[in-house]
Amino acid sequence: MTRASKRKSDHQSSASVKNPRMDFVRSASSKAATKVQERVDELYTKYANKLSSMIDPEGIEALCSDLEVDYTDVRILMLAWKMNAQKQGYFTQDEWRRGLKALRVDTVNKLKKTLPELEKEKLLMEGPEIREL
Repeated sequence: MTRASKRKSDHQSSASVKNPRMDFVRSASSKAATKVQERVDELYTKYANKLSSMIDPEGIEALCSDLEVDYTDVRILMLAWKMNAQKQGYFTQDEWRRGLKALRVDTVNKLKKTLPELEKEKLLMEGPEIREL
């Protein structure tokens, strides 16, 4: 009986001891996520209208210029879809964050590289019957 109770107390004491490696990993992961969020927010600030605090059509045109795509390109609509944008031609900061997180990008160059993926996703969504037309 003494042996069983000793094992139980050993297990309880070892479970309550903090693992410094896990704390370090969590801390590093949290810092990395914060840096990504900061870059996403800096991009938002670059394109957002200072008065409305939203990315408006002018900001979208500037973004398209940086992405080297026309603002009428279907991939911009796909980007708005990824952001779950509620108003055509406008992105709120929450929508911007949601979209860039979904695409796993935090820079214009990374966003530019994901544009072909948005094109592929569009084709998949259309289905074979529409592509044949």
